[in-house]
Amino acid sequence: MAPKSREGDTVVALSGKWVSWTHTAVAYSAFIGALIVGLSLHYHKIVENEYFGYPQEWFPSVSATIGDRYPERAVFQFFIAMTSGPRFALVFLWYILTARPDTALPKIVAGVGVFRTLSCGGWTYVTSTDDHGWHDIFMISYLVATLPWTLGCLSLSPNNPEAVKYRKILAGSFFGTLVPLIYFFIQHKVHKVPGAYTTYAFFEWALILFDVGFDAVTALDFDGFELVLRDVKGSSRGKSQQVADAFLEKEKDKPIGTVFDSDLKWVEALDAAANVYSGYVFWSMLTSLGLTVWYFPLWHMGISGYEVMVMCTVSPFILVNSSMRSFVIKNVRVVHLLSLSGLLAYLVKTPEYRLFSVGFGVAMSCLAWSATWYAERSQQSRLEARVLAWSIGLVLSSVAKFAFWTNNPIWPIMHAENGGWNKLGLFLAIIAVLRSTRVVTDNRGALEAADRPRSSPVLAGLGLAGLLFGMHSLLSDSSTMITWVWEGFPVRGPIAANGVMTIAAMGAGILLSIFLQGTMSSWTNLLLAGVGAYILTSYPDWVGYMGGLFLAVTLMAFATPLISSAVRHGPVAFGMGFLIYNILVLAHVWVVAYAFVPGGPLMREHTDWVMTATVLCLAAGVYASPRSENVKKRRARSGKNVPSRSSSSYMSVLLVVELLALAVSYLRFPTNDYVPYHRDDKVMTAGIWTIHFSLDNDMWSSERRMRDLIKELEIDVIGLLESDLQRIIMGNRDTTQYLAEDLGMYVDFGPGPNKHTWGSALLSKFPIINSTHHLLPSPVGELAPAIHATLDAYGEPVDVVVFHSGQEEDAEDRRLQSEYLAKVMRESARPLILLSYLVVKPNEGNYNTYVGERSGMRDIDPSDWDRWCEYILYKGIRRSGYARVSRSTITDTELQVGKFVVGQPEGSNEQISEDQVPTGLRFPSMFRGQGRRNHRYHVFDEPRYFV
Repeated sequence: MAPKSREGDTVVALSGKWVSWTHTAVAYSAFIGALIVGLSLHYHKIVENEYFGYPQEWFPSVSATIGDRYPERAVFQFFIAMTSGPRFALVFLWYILTARPDTALPKIVAGVGVFRTLSCGGWTYVTSTDDHGWHDIFMISYLVATLPWTLGCLSLSPNNPEAVKYRKILAGSFFGTLVPLIYFFIQHKVHKVPGAYTTYAFFEWALILFDVGFDAVTALDFDGFELVLRDVKGSSRGKSQQVADAFLEKEKDKPIGTVFDSDLKWVEALDAAANVYSGYVFWSMLTSLGLTVWYFPLWHMGISGYEVMVMCTVSPFILVNSSMRSFVIKNVRVVHLLSLSGLLAYLVKTPEYRLFSVGFGVAMSCLAWSATWYAERSQQSRLEARVLAWSIGLVLSSVAKFAFWTNNPIWPIMHAENGGWNKLGLFLAIIAVLRSTRVVTDNRGALEAADRPRSSPVLAGLGLAGLLFGMHSLLSDSSTMITWVWEGFPVRGPIAANGVMTIAAMGAGILLSIFLQGTMSSWTNLLLAGVGAYILTSYPDWVGYMGGLFLAVTLMAFATPLISSAVRHGPVAFGMGFLIYNILVLAHVWVVAYAFVPGGPLMREHTDWVMTATVLCLAAGVYASPRSENVKKRRARSGKNVPSRSSSSYMSVLLVVELLALAVSYLRFPTNDYVPYHRDDKVMTAGIWTIHFSLDNDMWSSERRMRDLIKELEIDVIGLLESDLQRIIMGNRDTTQYLAEDLGMYVDFGPGPNKHTWGSALLSKFPIINSTHHLLPSPVGELAPAIHATLDAYGEPVDVVVFHSGQEEDAEDRRLQSEYLAKVMRESARPLILLSYLVVKPNEGNYNTYVGERSGMRDIDPSDWDRWCEYILYKGIRRSGYARVSRSTITDTELQVGKFVVGQPEGSNEQISEDQVPTGLRFPSMFRGQGRRNHRYHVFDEPRYFV
């Protein structure tokens, strides 16, 4: 090929030998790095083979080192990926060096080099665990291609005596090593000689050194090459117009053009990040308030008096007084710093004092943000920037909960022991406050005449209340709306990992508020919000979720116009907004807690009323806002009809947050490859536990402690009751997400929060073939939830029912529920296990409906007379064991566990000793005596086993 020469600037010039040296360094790093990591972390595991382990075998083979263990596999694959670029460049340069017009050999060798490189990628990224067949095909192909590559390079070598000498040495060493390699492999594989595999491993590593070293010799040949990057059109001089330049020129008078027509400066980006983090702290504290309040009525089983702390959010009423308003605005940095007491609350061990610390922090935070917004009342661009930061702060809060399985890592119910990041969160919050409060204006000038309010501040307050409540109740956790529409198995709607769609919809709403300024407070937007709310409330699965996404977009888009309207109407609007928001929060609780609160029956099961009230509040806010067309005209006259340049910084922060959500979604997507603990024995270990809304006796989140006990008891199927936490007062959480993903279990949650129960959930190591959610008859008391699921247990269908009965006071409810459930169980032709909370004494009353001919069910231990709440019943399956395990301080109820053998008949009630039970059917011994972490076998002090 004739060389071509064109004039132009030389941008980069590089000696060709660096291609060889880079390839050699990175390739050796891949193998040596994996070896160092493997020896450091998994020494005894990687030296072990199918016949012998340490000390007979004491050095790992290449395949054991780079194979299937993390993180050494990741180290190897990372560097091999980096090697690919220099590798292809090396093959290309070798072809350029050796190409001759009268021979095809250089082309053949180059083709073999490319094929060899691709086959290396094959056995690197398709491990023997992934697909043993293809892994071997790629590996054999690589080894076979090594022979023509080596011989071809030797025959085509330039007349460079030094390079030829090294090639012959390394090639001879490579092929010579194959003889002892094969010999010791046979000694290991056929004759099973101890230590033979270690000797084989040394020869295997030698092959790697010789193979990579052979290609490294090309550095001596490539020394005469110079790789030159030449600019023949002057593109590198920065004078040519880019696509972005043309786009910005075309869109310069439009919102999108203004946003992007500026260089992103680090100072502006840091300011935006600080403001957003401050918004995140606000939402973190606000969402923790209800959670810490809830602890007290939960343990008092009724009104405790501490509920009054929810009213701490009305602190913005302080701003009504002009002197206090001036004082707060001048000292807003101090107020923001005082609000961080809510983040310090985790250090307070006493629940009452911790609640007071959180309440003070929330009061200061609501006051600080209201004062900050009001202080920017005549600086529209700055006000909008503050609202953007507050809105993106909510998105960040939702992403944090998404990443931490619906817990916020800086909540006061979190600490280091249960996964909290409180210290880091507080440190960043202090920095964010100090930076974001450097400049807060207090422009005392009047607003523009066109901005003067035309309605009562109460209406603006109603709009703010609807906005706050809608955001908090539906968008503070990405999975809340998903649990609303979840209907069980087979999966017909979104799952928790799809929460990224909620977060994306929130981001879309923020972008609309940036690019369609002055139009988002329209009646059209309100209509879309109403339609979305109706669809979410009325329809299940994907249809309902799509309605929720519409609502999410519109709610986030409403933030700027409704908060701006509240600013125009003065501090009263903020005080009224938080007051009405509190009323909506209480109504949100009343719909399910009607049996425990005054006037509760009026709100019973009326989530639809609460949703309607939210939309009506938004309507009041829209009415109180300036007309969209007036806003656009006024902005056009004042030259403010486009977003401020700072919007680009906030959009950059939003993009980073959305990308984080996408990464979390990928990491959290279920693998669905779960296996039971004792599959060889066909054992199903089933349990029932009332988890008290995942708050332990000391007001700490209890998921990890629950996880530890469930794992140590080797439970395959468990029913969880009092598990619906998707309400403001409970933190909009979902314990089952963490348990299912950490324990490797399928999960069914239901009925959903909009069905007004305290919740039931089923977690299973066995695939859930089908599930149905039931609301049992409850004419007077609280609704009774049930899940009826069919599991694929070792190839046989087995039914499991998780059920929570009504209260002791509602005898008629409980009678109707027992008859309903007895009918469900009787009509099932499959083996069935009931995991339940029945509120009945053994052999009395409704017990005889649940157990006996009317249901076809048997009690797991008829001789256990000391029960009232939790019961395990069964039919059509062999019960082999039963245990009661103390709760420690996790909840107020013990954990009951039964062992069943799938495919065997029921058996008798005759008890046997543990030494007569096969090992796979025994309960763990660690909970005998004093047990572990205050969990022990109690009541009987040991498990019971049956014939």
